[in-house]
Amino acid sequence: MAISLITALKLVPWAEVVNNAPLVVDGAKKLWKAVGKKKGAATGGGAEIKHEAPPEVETLTVLASRVKSLETDVADLQREMVSSAELIKVLADQNAQLVRAVEVLRRRLLGVIAIIGIVAMACLYLLLTH
Repeated sequence: MAISLITALKLVPWAEVVNNAPLVVDGAKKLWKAVGKKKGAATGGGAEIKHEAPPEVETLTVLASRVKSLETDVADLQREMVSSAELIKVLADQNAQLVRAVEVLRRRLLGVIAIIGIVAMACLYLLLTH
């Protein structure tokens, strides 16, 4: 059973969305700053981690190959993390824009409702007096 768009929009707690929009934007900015710092530290450090293993289990070349593979995996994960953080920041900014637009529309709607009420009262007054 499909849910109508109007029903879906009625289910959204708009007051909470509007109230929490600044928190979402701040959180996304903090995440972006944290990821940016980690990216700079990870690319600039180049520290090597040594693991002790018995020579008969793995040779030095096998270990070097595994380390290189792990370094590549870590670099890929860091790129994905930065991309995800960028996406979250963009989505948070878009959410803030959407919330501002909804607030403007809400105020305009209240103004239109007030004008309709005034016109309705004037029409009712004219009908009752004539």
